[in-house]
Amino acid sequence: MSGELGTTNLLLGIMAAVSVLEALVIIGVAVAGFMAYRKVMKLVDGIETRQVAPAMARVNAIFDDVRTVTSTVKEETERVDHAIHATIDRIDDTADRMRSNVRAKTRAVVGSVRGLRAAIQGMRTRGIKRTTREPGGRNMADAHDRSGIVTGAGGGARRS
Repeated sequence: MSGELGTTNLLLGIMAAVSVLEALVIIGVAVAGFMAYRKVMKLVDGIETRQVAPAMARVNAIFDDVRTVTSTVKEETERVDHAIHATIDRIDDTADRMRSNVRAKTRAVVGSVRGLRAAIQGMRTRGIKRTTREPGGRNMADAHDRSGIVTGAGGGARRS
């Protein structure tokens, strides 16, 4: 039985040595992985420092400029809008004042013209006809003939 234990012990020794070697390889791979990680992180930090940070600074500066321009445009738009509304209000007020002034100044003239037109139209439609009574009680109407001679209550003809 001791021969059998020798072979078993030999195999157990070989397995123990292989386990130790595996542990050393795993530790070596872990150390190599950690070192590679540090190198990659240094590389990423370098790239970030050299390229990303300046690019971000430029992008942030551009955003600040855009924000400033946007606020300026907004303020100017509000100012122009206010000026336009004020101008429109002043134009409306001026138009109202002009309208009322023109109406006030032309009201008398328009009234006179309308009155004159009504008088002329009334004279044209009715004509100038007067009825007078002669002493004998007869009605006599004054009339215009085409020559402009008026005949009527006085017994004689007269020029108009």
